[in-house]
Amino acid sequence: MLPALCTLFTALSCVSGVTVVTQNPPVLTPNKGETTTMHCNLGTVTSYSARWYKQVSGGVPQYVLMNYHGWSSVYYGSGFSSPKFKSTHSSKSDYTLIISNVEVGDSAVYYCKTYDGSVNEFVIGQGIKLIVTDSAVPPPVLSIFPPSSEELKSNKATLVCVVSDMSTGIADVRWLLDRKAVSSGVSTGSAEQQPNKKFRLSSYLSIERSEWEKDKDITCEVSAASKTTSKSMKKSECMD
Repeated sequence: MLPALCTLFTALSCVSGVTVVTQNPPVLTPNKGETTTMHCNLGTVTSYSARWYKQVSGGVPQYVLMNYHGWSSVYYGSGFSSPKFKSTHSSKSDYTLIISNVEVGDSAVYYCKTYDGSVNEFVIGQGIKLIVTDSAVPPPVLSIFPPSSEELKSNKATLVCVVSDMSTGIADVRWLLDRKAVSSGVSTGSAEQQPNKKFRLSSYLSIERSEWEKDKDITCEVSAASKTTSKSMKKSECMD
């Protein structure tokens, strides 16, 4: 049996399942006004209905719509309707969510959920992060902090990238070493709202002290509503 399929999905049940709901692509970054499409495969469930939910940082998931291959139309949640939100299917297990004329306010994580009748359980996909970019939105403020001298004694080096003044709580953070993307040792927290109603989050990169000593160019790259912003640091640029 596959391991429990669980996700941090506030207000929705998360239980183990015998099937896996897959969503792709992991991240979408359309420009304001464009149309974007998300895909969901329900695996081997015996129900074949797809339910889509929208969740912004720190908020309760909103029910967008439900589609079933045997229906002539979809059922919408409160506040969502056609033609902006549509759903299609190419088979009993392959569904899409299509959002037209996207706005910055559509930025969120969208989850696909289904009911597995063989085990009487709900199964949820890993989610798709939608980041709508708008050149008129001011870029967030990025700050990188070097590892502490105490931590370096343990042969580890953790850098912190603080992203503040984001217009929405949704962003995609990448770390690069000498312009090459790295994924191991990366941890990014959830966004929190600031007193000015904008958002802030922190991302961490943990590397070996030897990598830090090589004076590599370390970059924090953030995709948010104002497109991509980055900030870099080298050991030689830091005060001892």
